[in-house]
Amino acid sequence: MQSITVALDAMGGDFGPRVTVPAVVQALSLFPELKVILTGDRNQITPLLSQLGYKPNDRLLVKHSERVISNTEKPSFALRNSEGSSMRMAIDLVADKTADACVSGGNTGALMALSRFRLKLLPGIERPALVSALPTAMNNKTWLLDLGANVSCDADTLFQFAVMGSALAEQHLGRSAKVGILNIGEEEIKGNDLVKRCAEMLSQTEKVNYIGYIEGDQLLDDVADVVVCDGFVGNVCLKTCEGVAHLFITRIRSHMTSSGIRGWIARKLFSELFNELKSLNPDQYNGASLLGLRGIVIKSHGSADVPAIINAIGEAVHEVKRQVPSRISDRLEAVLLERHY
Repeated sequence: MQSITVALDAMGGDFGPRVTVPAVVQALSLFPELKVILTGDRNQITPLLSQLGYKPNDRLLVKHSERVISNTEKPSFALRNSEGSSMRMAIDLVADKTADACVSGGNTGALMALSRFRLKLLPGIERPALVSALPTAMNNKTWLLDLGANVSCDADTLFQFAVMGSALAEQHLGRSAKVGILNIGEEEIKGNDLVKRCAEMLSQTEKVNYIGYIEGDQLLDDVADVVVCDGFVGNVCLKTCEGVAHLFITRIRSHMTSSGIRGWIARKLFSELFNELKSLNPDQYNGASLLGLRGIVIKSHGSADVPAIINAIGEAVHEVKRQVPSRISDRLEAVLLERHY
C-alpha cells in the first residue's frame, strides 16, 4: 500500500486545533495509507490528542510552530514574515518532499503567495487557480475555477485554467471532461473580449473538450464538467450558490418543525428536499485545490467543521494517488506542443 503523508496546518481556519485535531484522528482511521504531520502550537495540540485518547506515533507527528498567520494579514506581509508559522511549515514540508500534500484553512491570499513562492509554478502556468467540485442536479459534480485566487485574468490565463481544470476533473471522472466558459449567454456574440478570445483559443485545441458558453442557471445542470471564469465571478457565483442553499435549508427546517406540516408524506418530501439542499453546504464539498503548482495544496473552508476537514484531507489523498500535478503538466505540454505546430 502506498504511504501518503499530508502536512496539515493545525492552526488554520476559524477554530484551529479544536477542529483540525479530531478531524485528523478520524481521517487516520478512514485512510489506512495516511500519515499526517500537524504543524502548530504543540501546547494546544497535545492536550487535545490526549483528550481523544491518541498519542503521536509513526502515523501522526506534531511539528511545533511559534506563529500563526492571521486571516487579516496581507499576503505580502505574510510572505515576508512567514518563518516559523504553521502555514509556512506545512508548505515547506511539501517543498522538501517530506510530505506529499498540504492542507490549510488559513488565510487564502497568504496560502497562495507562500505556495507559489516555495513550490513554484508548473511550466506554462502564469497563475495558480482555486478549484472545487460543486454538486449537480444529477448527483454528479461540476468543477468551477477560479474561485477567488485571481480577481482579474486575461484570455491566456483563462485558457490555462481550462486545461488544468479538465486534467483534474478527468482524474475523478475517468473520461474526457466537458469544459465550458461561464458567460452572460450561450450565443457566440455574447460576452466581453476576454471570454471571446478564450473561447477562440479553446476551439482551436483538441486537447480540451470545449463545449462553448454556459449561463449561470446551467452551472448545476450537468451541462459541463468544468466551468471556467475569473476569480471575481467565480467567488461571487460560489457564495451565491451557498447563500441560496442556506436560505432554502433554513426555510425548510422552519416548516418541518412547524405545526403546519401534517402527514407522513409531507414530512418525508420536505426531509428529502432538505437532505438534497444540504449537499450544497460548503462543508460537503470542502477542499479547494490550488492548481498550477509543482506540489499539492488544498485550501479548506475557514469555517469548516470536523467532517469538512476530513473531506479536504480526502481530496489531498486522492490527488496524491492520481498524481494530479504530473497529469496537469503532461496536458499542458501536449497543449503547448499542439499550439506551437
